[in-house]
Amino acid sequence: MSGINPGDEKLVFEPSEALSVVSTFDNLNLKEDLLRGIHAYNLGKPSAIQQRAILPITQGRDVIAQAQSGTGKTTTLAISVLQSIDVSVRETQALVLTPTRQLATQIQSVVLALGDYMNVQCHACIGGTSIGEDIRKLEYGQHVVSGTPGRVFDMIRRRALRTRNIKMLVLDEADELLDSKESKDLIYDVCRYLPPARQVVLLSTILPYDRDLLEMSTKFMTDPIRILVERDELMPEWINQFFVAVEKEDWKFDKLCDLYDKLTITQAVIFCNTRRKVSNFTVSLLHSKMVQKESDAIMAEFRGGTSRVLITTDARGIDVQQVSLVINYDLPANRENCLYRISRSGRFGRKGVAINLVTVDEVRILRDIEQFYCTRIDETANAAELI
Repeated sequence: MSGINPGDEKLVFEPSEALSVVSTFDNLNLKEDLLRGIHAYNLGKPSAIQQRAILPITQGRDVIAQAQSGTGKTTTLAISVLQSIDVSVRETQALVLTPTRQLATQIQSVVLALGDYMNVQCHACIGGTSIGEDIRKLEYGQHVVSGTPGRVFDMIRRRALRTRNIKMLVLDEADELLDSKESKDLIYDVCRYLPPARQVVLLSTILPYDRDLLEMSTKFMTDPIRILVERDELMPEWINQFFVAVEKEDWKFDKLCDLYDKLTITQAVIFCNTRRKVSNFTVSLLHSKMVQKESDAIMAEFRGGTSRVLITTDARGIDVQQVSLVINYDLPANRENCLYRISRSGRFGRKGVAINLVTVDEVRILRDIEQFYCTRIDETANAAELI
C-alpha cells in the first residue's frame, strides 16, 4: 500500500481562500445555447464542485480542483470547456487527457450532450481504435479532443492534431495520469507542443501528498486557484461499506456465488485486480486489453440494463447511475483506488453499498484504508442481507 513519506506533509496543497460560490447555472454568465443544453440535461442545481470551479475556469484561471467521485467533476469539466471555446473556429481549442479509454469516451459523450445546441465537434482520441479514423476526424476539425496521452501524442507527431489554437489543457484524474513515468513523460511531451499561454486545469479525487502534481503545478501553471476537500470528507457518506471475512483466497469465489442470486435484483460492479480473474466469470467482462469496439459494446449493454453485473479491473470511466452495489473481490492495489471503486455505486448522492471480500492477510490493508480516509468499514456475517 502506498504511504506518506517523511517530510511529505509539506507537500499538501492548501485551498485558496474566499472562493466564489455560484448557486445556480443561470448566474454563471454562460452562453445561451450552453444553458439550453444544461437544462435539457436536467442538471438542476449545481453541485458543490460546480458552484466553485466553473467560474474561475471560465474566467481563464489555472485551477486545481478536487472533489468526491460522483459529485459532478466530469460535468464541471464539460461546461467549462464548452463555455471557453469558439465554435465558429473549427480548430481544436480544448484538450482533455484522461488515464483510461472509458473515461475519455465518457467525457466526449457529456461534452456532446451539453453542447447539443452549440453544434460542437468533440472527438475521443484513444488507443484500440482506428488510427486512420482518428486522422480523418481530426483533419475535419474538432473543437474539443478528449483522449489518452499515448494516442493524443501520436496524433500530434503525425500532425493530424493541430495544437496552435489549443487554449485549455485539462488533466482529468490527474493523480493517475502522473502516477507512472511513461504517462508522465507523454504528458510533458504533449505540453511542449502546446502554446505557452494555454490554461491548465487539474481535476482529481486525490490530491494531497502528490509530488508529481506539485511538480506539474509548478512547471505548467500560473497562480492556480485551489479547490480542495479535506481527506476525512472524501469517502461519500451516502455509501455504506462492509467487509466479509474469508479464511482463504480460494474461498472468495464460493462466497461470491452465495451472493450471486441477490445480485440479479440490482446492477452491480465487481472489481478484480487481474485480467485472469476477470476472465473466470460468465457475466459482462471489461479490462484494459480489450479492443475499444468490444469494451464500448459491453459498457452500452451495462448502461442500458441488458447486463446486470459488470466485472472489471478498472473503475475510472464507469459512470452508471443505476449501480447500487460494488464488490471488491480483491482489495485494490493502493488505497486511492479504493475510493474510485466504491464511488461507482451511489452516483450523485444516491444510496449505495460496497462489500469487500477480505482474507485474514488482507485485514491489515483494510485497516490502513480506514485510517487513511478516517472512515469505518464494519464486518458483516451475512452480506446478502445488505443488497
